Amino acid sequence: MRPDITTIDWRQTASDVALAACALAAKGWAPATAGNFSGRIDERHATITVSGRDKGKLTERDFLLVDLDGRVVDGHGKPSAETPLHLQLYRHDPSIRAVLHTHSPNQTVAGRVLAHEGSIRFEGYELLKAFSGVGTHATSVELPVFANTQDMDELARIVDARLGRRDRLFGYLIEGHGIYAWGVDLADALRHLEAFDFLLGCEMELRRFTR
Repeated sequence: MRPDITTIDWRQTASDVALAACALAAKGWAPATAGNFSGRIDERHATITVSGRDKGKLTERDFLLVDLDGRVVDGHGKPSAETPLHLQLYRHDPSIRAVLHTHSPNQTVAGRVLAHEGSIRFEGYELLKAFSGVGTHATSVELPVFANTQDMDELARIVDARLGRRDRLFGYLIEGHGIYAWGVDLADALRHLEAFDFLLGCEMELRRFTR
């Protein structure tokens, strides 16, 4: 472990992320150990959940310190299989400080039903102002949808290519899987995640009524 990263430093971030994860699990958004959660420690390190843990019972001991190449630096256990997706986001944008991945019913069903669209564009909703830098409903926010795969390195490359277009994104959806949302801090990421879930529910209802 790098001498300027203390166990106390990264464990505090892990503890904060664990509390958020437990709250999301209480909503039913991380069933059957699904989901994974991380927080940036510095420009080269992040803390991420150990694979297979009950997300409703997480503590800081259920997290690992990893570098942005995926090597475990501190902690015990196996990193989440989706660690490459978290690390890709941290490498892409140094301002990202937290990444949250959940599997709510809204997220999972929308990922199946709307996958053919390639992305979901939310327009005209007052709740768009929940996204950082958005000050009006008279705009749009895009949520890309990617095909599901068990090859996380390949999916990370596909996501990276999409992010390279440089339009501002706050998350993405994986078909039949769940959502990734992020922010400049943990509160930011949580707000974006909750806003996306609500808006996905609204879009599904609108499509039901306008068929």
